[in-house]
Amino acid sequence: MSRISVRGFAVASATAVTTVGAVVGVASGNPVNGDNLETTAADATLLADIPVGEQAQVQVASLTQQADAQAAAADAAARKSAEEAARVQAAKDAQAKKEAADEKAEREAEAKEAEERASRSAVRDASSFATQASYSVSEVQAMARQMIPGDQFQCFSNIVDHESSWNYRAQNPSSGAYGLVQALPGSKMSSAGADWQTNPATQIKWGLNYMNDRYGSPCGAWSFWQANHWY
Repeated sequence: MSRISVRGFAVASATAVTTVGAVVGVASGNPVNGDNLETTAADATLLADIPVGEQAQVQVASLTQQADAQAAAADAAARKSAEEAARVQAAKDAQAKKEAADEKAEREAEAKEAEERASRSAVRDASSFATQASYSVSEVQAMARQMIPGDQFQCFSNIVDHESSWNYRAQNPSSGAYGLVQALPGSKMSSAGADWQTNPATQIKWGLNYMNDRYGSPCGAWSFWQANHWY
């Protein structure tokens, strides 16, 4: 075997060898600094001078170090891949949760809207009441309670209190507004029934429809009335 210097071997294999007197590389646990490589090599034992068995140990140590480096690189790559996969999955989970939340909110909004539409509808129709020659305030209010949804009655009542004091024959001498809700002109209420002048149920029906159509509900109409003193 030709005589190969320790420096040549260190550069070629990126490892070091065990020396006699001066020890270089992983076999001794002392790394070789590149700046001191020439000085160290000058005093180092040549690879050819090391017994064959020890040469094998040095070579095994070099291969082991290379294998460890490759394993570490593989572990790092695997961790990076796992982290990326986790990031992608987290993004997918977040998107799925957002879509589920949006869908739930949409369903709830639709249900609420349907409930509000139902609440704006008359509970009892005007035609279901027997016609009378005259009606007391308490009778008119009782009819309204049966025709106006419960959560809207107070708002409806507030408006009627201010407009006519529950007098279904009330007429404004200046404007000509007529009835419980002071329709202007009163003949507008004929769309709810021909007996609009004498039947409070017909007037209540028309007033409820008007408030729903124009303000969304009697409470919407009452809010507007409070701000403007008319509706």
